[in-house]
Amino acid sequence: MKRIGIIGSGRFGQALIESLVEKGAEVLLLDTSHEKVQNAADFVTKAVQGDATSARTLKEAGFGACDVVVICIGNNMEGSIMATVNCKDLGVPTVVAKAVSDLHGKVLKRVGADIVVYPDRDRAQRLARALLSRSPIDLFEITDGVSVSEVTPPGSLVGKTLVEGNVRQEFGVTVLAIRREAEDPRLPRKVIIATGNERILESDRLIVFGPDLRLDELSHD
Repeated sequence: MKRIGIIGSGRFGQALIESLVEKGAEVLLLDTSHEKVQNAADFVTKAVQGDATSARTLKEAGFGACDVVVICIGNNMEGSIMATVNCKDLGVPTVVAKAVSDLHGKVLKRVGADIVVYPDRDRAQRLARALLSRSPIDLFEITDGVSVSEVTPPGSLVGKTLVEGNVRQEFGVTVLAIRREAEDPRLPRKVIIATGNERILESDRLIVFGPDLRLDELSHD
C-alpha cells in the first residue's frame, strides 16, 4: 500500500484526500489549520498541524517515509516552493506540486517537483472544450491530453460505417461505442458497441477515445 503525504487541505487537497482514503491508501496530512487537521484526523492515517516550510516539521511528521507527497498549497507560492525543496531534501521519491501559473510551475520544476499540476486551469480547459463542442459532454480524462468524450458525428460520417468513414486515419480517434435513440422517445438511448460495419445516424452520439486536440477537431468538424 502506498503511503501518500498531503500538504494543505483546501478544496483540492480535501477532494484528493477523500479519493485516496476511499481507495484504501495510507494518507498523511499536514496543514497549518488546527480545524482542518481535527476534521481530517478521524479518516486519515495521521494528521499533523504544522508548516511545510519547516523541514524539521515534515521529517517529524513522517513525510520522509512517503512514497509520494502532493503539495496542495498552490496559492501560497513561496510556501509551495519551500515545501517542494524540503520534500526532495527528505528523499521523497515523487513530489507532486499544485501550481497557479506557468511561471509558478516552472519554478516548482526547477526546485525539484517531479510532477506539476494545474487543477483550476485544467478544469477550465475541459469545461471550455465541452461547451464549445457540438455535444457539451466531456466524460473523463484518461491522462494528460487524452480523454474519452461524447460527441455528435460530423456530417462527413453520417450515413457511413466506421470503416467507410476511415475514422482512425481521418480523425485520429477510436470510436468505442454509439449511443442511439430508442424507438420509444421516452426510453433512454441504447448503447451499441462500435463495430466497423455499424452505420452512423445523424442523431447518434459517438463515445470516442483519443488525444484532446483530435477530439476538439472532431467535435467542430
